[in-house]
Amino acid sequence: MHFAFTEEQEQLRETARSFLAAHASSEAVRRAMQTEFGFELDAWKRIVSELGWTAILVPETYGGLGLSWVEVVALIEVTGEALLCAPLFSTLCLGTNMLLAGGTEKQKQEWLPKIAEGRAIVTLAWAEDARDPGPDSVHATFRRDAGGFVLSGRKRSVVDGTVADAIVVAAREEGTSGARGIELFLLRGEAAGLVRKTVPTLDATRRMAEIELHDLRLPQDAGMRGGTAALASTLDRAAIALAAEQVGGAQRCLDLAVEYAKGRVQFGRPIGSFQAIKHKCADAMVRVESGRSASYYAACVAAEDAPELAAAASLAKAYCSETYFRCAADCLQIHGGVGFTWEYDVHLHLKRAKAGEAFLGSPSWHRERIAQHMGL
Repeated sequence: MHFAFTEEQEQLRETARSFLAAHASSEAVRRAMQTEFGFELDAWKRIVSELGWTAILVPETYGGLGLSWVEVVALIEVTGEALLCAPLFSTLCLGTNMLLAGGTEKQKQEWLPKIAEGRAIVTLAWAEDARDPGPDSVHATFRRDAGGFVLSGRKRSVVDGTVADAIVVAAREEGTSGARGIELFLLRGEAAGLVRKTVPTLDATRRMAEIELHDLRLPQDAGMRGGTAALASTLDRAAIALAAEQVGGAQRCLDLAVEYAKGRVQFGRPIGSFQAIKHKCADAMVRVESGRSASYYAACVAAEDAPELAAAASLAKAYCSETYFRCAADCLQIHGGVGFTWEYDVHLHLKRAKAGEAFLGSPSWHRERIAQHMGL
């Protein structure tokens, strides 16, 4: 059987590449990294108003395009190539995903049309331990009080948490542990008792925040559905999207390495003619193509909501995380000392690759999860 993107999906990717070449160039990425919130507002407005990327997963009944996770992966892979600085991953792969998995009808009617139209940024805050996306990483607590809820705790590694118009927060009922007692809550970014601050990270192309919940009071209708199951489903799909982004970044590192190896001359010949450099590039190509296969397979599983979603997500995330970092490291080695200078993009990819290894679960965590699924 031949697996390939449809003509419409390929057109989505080509349109994305053309836009990113003009509005997410190397210079644009560096400008965005220096802004207060980590992205350029004009470029973001064009993404949501002209391209409609935030509407991909939103059902047509809520004003969206009603597409699948195959289209998400097809798009996110291209944004990974360009190191796009924008709240797209947070809104599309975390916020929208979470609303679809656990939102009430009232919450969907309020927020999904806003997301589709580009009028809202929504993200997810679930863990205090960035390396472990499982239920044991949820330590923030809630208690029921006077027909509502009171939340307390701290969340780390909240993508675009300082700019989000709404945040889905995972908290556990006081006195519970493990997967038991976890509930989800949708709160507005300006809620009283919510403190948000940007934290410095290795990867300046993706802005992270820490949020604090100081006896934050929420009404009854702020509660969401699904609890642990909805959270797990959302994180699995987000891991698949992140794996696709990492494949795109790894492909760009391979392209940069090959381009430099062809042009850099030593001892009277291009360094790409030396066997050691050839081997590095060949190994990188094998890793990229293998990672792409894992990512596309996981996208199909997510689109069909198949039972093997968790295993496919862990497979893709574990392999693609290591592939991206290895390709970025080898690309740096091929460039030599200039690879880590500001003028080259190699060091930006290396930093995103390293930061992405731990985000949404480290490769070792995902391999252990796969082993558990296999009964090992």
